[in-house]
Amino acid sequence: MDSVDKELLNQLQSGLPLVSHPFKALGEARERDEQWVLERIKELRRAKIIRRLGGIFDSKSLGFSSTLIALKAPPDKIDQVATIINGYPGVTHNYLREHEYNIWFTLTAPSPAELEKNLQEILRKTDVPDHLNLPTQRVFKLNVEFSL
Repeated sequence: MDSVDKELLNQLQSGLPLVSHPFKALGEARERDEQWVLERIKELRRAKIIRRLGGIFDSKSLGFSSTLIALKAPPDKIDQVATIINGYPGVTHNYLREHEYNIWFTLTAPSPAELEKNLQEILRKTDVPDHLNLPTQRVFKLNVEFSL
């Protein structure tokens, strides 16, 4: 990853230009074209430097339900459990922690019923029944950006 990639990643974190062709605008700011930006992003995804590129919405304002889940996964099954969890589109964050509840993730769904259905499915598929369901009581929104 070179300085140009780092600059591009900083820009992608702070927000795409609100224009009809944001990747073209990013390219022009770097004296490149839109295709160059798209190829760099594709390469950074292949290298697993970019995991996801998408908008962040206030799910509660859209009528969605969300919760924080902590699982007590066997250490030898962490990767397998994380792969199953990450397969759900309603999972936005997934953390490995040094704690008996070692995998923490947020789960969002269009309704409380679907949220519960997805949670039960995850618990069944991972075969990790020991969990904590920690629904949001109060929201603290932090703007997290990693300066490269």
